Amino acid sequence: MSLNIETKKAAVEEINAAIANAQTMVIAEYRGISVASMTELRANARKEGVYLRVLKNTLARRAVEGTSFAGLADQMVGPLVYAASEDAVAAAKVLHQFAKKDDKIVIKAGSYNGDVLDVAQVTELASIPSREELLSKLLFVMQSPVSGFARALAALAEKKESENA
Repeated sequence: MSLNIETKKAAVEEINAAIANAQTMVIAEYRGISVASMTELRANARKEGVYLRVLKNTLARRAVEGTSFAGLADQMVGPLVYAASEDAVAAAKVLHQFAKKDDKIVIKAGSYNGDVLDVAQVTELASIPSREELLSKLLFVMQSPVSGFARALAALAEKKESENA
């Protein structure tokens, strides 16, 4: 279905706005995927705050011109789904996890911080814990000595009470 020029311009502007603050973009081929699977993928992406869209490749190439994702233009061939996220790992993680479950999704390439990533690098990026996971681990590590100290003080106070009684 061909789009008129106004619709194309609007689509390019929407994509530009969506990827303006994105750190990561991942592209994957979706040839033969069922509607139910694509709906599930979109729901997963929405839940993780990932912009996910199926686009005409020419529109996608225009949208990434002049951005840090311009290096992906060579990879934009075939039926592709585009995922972009402000979180450095969210887009890679959503597509990677879904590709494990549905073999119809095949990751082609990605871009992070202006660098084009191959499939192995996208997989590595997907294996990095998210910002929230890292913050919770840091908080646990920071609380551990404090809680240990508090337990030691409580044990000491209990020991003193038992000696005085």
